[in-house]
Amino acid sequence: MFSIEHEFDATVVTLVDEGQSPLHEDVIVNSFAECITVEQYDPVSDRMQKVSFSITQMRDLAAAISLPEGVYSRFVEDDEIEAVE
Repeated sequence: MFSIEHEFDATVVTLVDEGQSPLHEDVIVNSFAECITVEQYDPVSDRMQKVSFSITQMRDLAAAISLPEGVYSRFVEDDEIEAVE
């Protein structure tokens, strides 16, 4: 299950783990104009852990999810992806 909220300066997507145990903590994705942050509570350290991606890094990650193993380069002009030799 997930939710989408539009706030003043960001779009917030919360991913809730469902199904059989063990379940993971919610993942919160904040999409700003200049970057995207991914946060998750860590019960071991009792802290929120945060990772920041540039918009380019997030586009590369989204493209990489459906590609086979390899090294790739994404061309921004036409959003084309090619393997790097």
